[in-house]
Amino acid sequence: MQLYILYLYIFQLLYNCIVVYMQLYAYDAGQCDPKRCTARKLARAGLIRLVNKMRMIPSKTILLVPTVSIALSPADRESASSITVFDCSWKAISTFEAAFRNLRRKNRVLRALPYLIASNPTNYGRPFILSSAEAFAAALFILGERAQSRAILSKFKWGDEFLRLNEGMLLAYSSAGDSKEVVELQKRFMNGKNRRYL
Repeated sequence: MQLYILYLYIFQLLYNCIVVYMQLYAYDAGQCDPKRCTARKLARAGLIRLVNKMRMIPSKTILLVPTVSIALSPADRESASSITVFDCSWKAISTFEAAFRNLRRKNRVLRALPYLIASNPTNYGRPFILSSAEAFAAALFILGERAQSRAILSKFKWGDEFLRLNEGMLLAYSSAGDSKEVVELQKRFMNGKNRRYL
């Protein structure tokens, strides 16, 4: 009997130590330079899964789409267990609008990331034009998954710079109650006020 209790105690300790990460997916539209594609680098590291067909995008995922009007907020954490980015050229994003409407009908949660500054070498300093890795990291941070966010950024030389540029805003967004509050914070940040959020 004492051995049984010991096993139960050990099992409970191990169970409490298990970290459950959000599942991460990237729809690969095949438009990125393979050498600079952050989604492919994350897939090679085993941190995300690439999919190349729309039907392979999981249901009940948060699909990050820059053209929707609803901002990602911590309240979205309850509605999904995965995040999916649409990995395509920024110049071609508008050609996928019909696909986004179709995905919304199929029980996907479409959200846009709020105002953030890119730190990747291609778009450094430009607002909103994030790489897939930056999008994953920002979404995870906002949803309260900071350790997983840092794990994503650790794969890139510029990962720490992304947090340096955006940490104040990410902290603010991650403490917002809902999408409307995130949008209000975004307006303040875009006007140059309180970017360092205390």
